[in-house]
Amino acid sequence: MTTTEDTPEGTTGGEDAVSRFVERFAAEMTEAGMQRMASRVFAALLASETASLTSAELSEQLKISPAAVSGAIRYLTQVGMVAREREPGTRRERYVLHNEIWYETFTRRDQVLLRWEKVLRDGAATLGPTTAAGARTAETADFFAFLQEEMLLMMDRWRERKAARAAQS
Repeated sequence: MTTTEDTPEGTTGGEDAVSRFVERFAAEMTEAGMQRMASRVFAALLASETASLTSAELSEQLKISPAAVSGAIRYLTQVGMVAREREPGTRRERYVLHNEIWYETFTRRDQVLLRWEKVLRDGAATLGPTTAAGARTAETADFFAFLQEEMLLMMDRWRERKAARAAQS
């Protein structure tokens, strides 16, 4: 049985509850296409109070090898979800979630959509506007353009919402 003495201030569950959350969220991210170990490491960082952990802390918490942590961190840094920081006065690195991780992730996704749209527009011109393949490719480019426009509007609304919440605090 978990008591309030067993849990950090502001939380409602103990280590077991946190571990269940980490594994549950990691499973959802894996189902969506992220690598399994990267999902687990990301979820552990998200659930940590400081949004940063060392390799040893991740290994211990997730019961995985340092090599598994290293591979997951390599992937997460490549996709821009995690940064490496040197722990002051030591040779150890801490792995840290970026501030506004979702905003940054979706902003980078917007850049990918822009590149895809350009390639698709070129492809539609190459295939010809009167062909079925050209029309399908042009429609796909239009869809990505629409996503980009909506993403920018949505991110603006998110910043407004976040500012309003901060003003209420």
